[in-house]
Amino acid sequence: MTHALSLKAASQRWASGGLALKLAVLLALGVLVAAPLLRIFLETLGPDAIAAWTDVTASRLSRNLLWLPLANTMILGFGVAAGCVLIGGYLAWLVVMTDIPFRRTIGLMATLPFMIPSFATALAWGSLFRNSRVGGQVGFLEGLGLAVPDWLAWGIVPTLIVLIAHYYSLAFTVIAAALATVNSDLVEAAQIAGAKRGRILMGIILPVALPAIVAGASLTFAGAVSNFAAPALLGLPVRMQTLATRLFGLIEVGQTARGYVIAILLIAVSALFLWFGNKVISGRRSYATITGKGGRAKRFELAGARLPLFAVALAICVLTTIVPVLILIASSMAPSSSALFSNWTLHYWFGASDPAIAQGQAGVWHNPFILSATSLTVGLGVTVAVTGTALGLIVAFVLARHGRGPLAGAINQLSFLPLLVPGIAFGAAYIALFGAPIGPLPALYGTFPLLVIAGTAYLLPFAVQTGRAVIQQVSGDLDESARLTGAGFFRRMGAITVPLAIRGLAAGALIVFVKIMRDLSLVVLLFTPTTPLLAVLAYRYASEGFTQFANAITVVILVISIAATLLANRLQAKSQPWLKS
Repeated sequence: MTHALSLKAASQRWASGGLALKLAVLLALGVLVAAPLLRIFLETLGPDAIAAWTDVTASRLSRNLLWLPLANTMILGFGVAAGCVLIGGYLAWLVVMTDIPFRRTIGLMATLPFMIPSFATALAWGSLFRNSRVGGQVGFLEGLGLAVPDWLAWGIVPTLIVLIAHYYSLAFTVIAAALATVNSDLVEAAQIAGAKRGRILMGIILPVALPAIVAGASLTFAGAVSNFAAPALLGLPVRMQTLATRLFGLIEVGQTARGYVIAILLIAVSALFLWFGNKVISGRRSYATITGKGGRAKRFELAGARLPLFAVALAICVLTTIVPVLILIASSMAPSSSALFSNWTLHYWFGASDPAIAQGQAGVWHNPFILSATSLTVGLGVTVAVTGTALGLIVAFVLARHGRGPLAGAINQLSFLPLLVPGIAFGAAYIALFGAPIGPLPALYGTFPLLVIAGTAYLLPFAVQTGRAVIQQVSGDLDESARLTGAGFFRRMGAITVPLAIRGLAAGALIVFVKIMRDLSLVVLLFTPTTPLLAVLAYRYASEGFTQFANAITVVILVISIAATLLANRLQAKSQPWLKS
């Protein structure tokens, strides 16, 4: 009897502490996140592959394999970080701290560029500035008779501009959130004391916002060094390589060991600067910017500078949001990029196959390969949204309800580890792990399940964040009461948590859907003819000179992504009413 009671007590402690659930979640994260990254490292240590380290880092080939791509990658990383902090910080200061007109409009437009895939902006740039250096169609400006210099059409400069236009939204969002917490009493006290605007900016506002500035810089740096689309479209035609494009090229030609070495180095570069940014932020948490006093926000009066500063802000937002989309739409209907706004035709959208146009390629809605890619991409987005949200909710539940101890710490670290890994390197890791059979399991390379598994793992951090917000909305007492009545974990989740927070879950799922829909870096290595995806098709068409088809496909991606994003924002506003205030 005593033995039975002790077993029952142990079982209750096991259940109440969530040990079984923790172990199950840790095992899942180990397979999805840790195993691929470990495998890609082990692949470079085999007897036949260890020489790849020397080839990449210290041989006659290393200059082209590593050092030149690394130099270009660092230039892009630091350049994009600086540009994004300047532009994002400028817009955040105007929106949050000044009396600029149409503040909300500028604030909304400043968040939109990150919704537009970087390859969309790169395609739009090519439609305008492409010159005849690499052959094929020239852009609109050269079609007007203007001589576009090579440095503006190809290489590091256009890639830098495109990436800044894409990523400055991240810096804006982070810095604006920090500026919104600046204590207006400090600003008013400084003004009463006679401090000038520059002194207030440098002595009060900048120190408070510095952690956010560093965070914005580290995030945009990591995004730039891991971006594949823009350097591939604007750099590869003139042989400008980054670590991401070099990794892609090596895997494509079968030099997998060298490619895995590049992947490891790319992960190290990205993770190092994200870690550095977090280190700086963690060391500067002593600023108290929110007090118990209420008060209205103190805005700087711009006086005569209001309209000029507004014009600059509006120009930045329009050039990075509206203009690229309009160019893509026009280019998808123009016979050539050199004549964007004349002789429009809907052939590239709805036309049947015509040998005299685009080598007989049928329009988007008559092309079975593109239609198949559309259904597969939407199917992938929906599947990853469901699986990612479900796994993220379970991980968030464990962290929220049983978040103590070393197991919970390991789960927390593993669930956010994909944030440190560039998408193309993550794809390479999945090829390393699942590209060959594992015991009785067949090789998954080129299959839809591999795309689902990789997408779920890569976007897990976003799903966990959504899950945490959802779990915080549901009182733990409800879950505990149901557990005491004998309800199991999945029964409690299905009957309590999910119904009570369905809007928040749906909004988070839509965000995951959008991210996988427009992601090129993750899927570009996992793409095969049997698993066509829209983002990769757009890149392939652009690389082969079918600009109109590439832009039309990109417009389809944009329409789906923007619609899903607007729906997600609407659901978030309903599930979190405070967002409206």
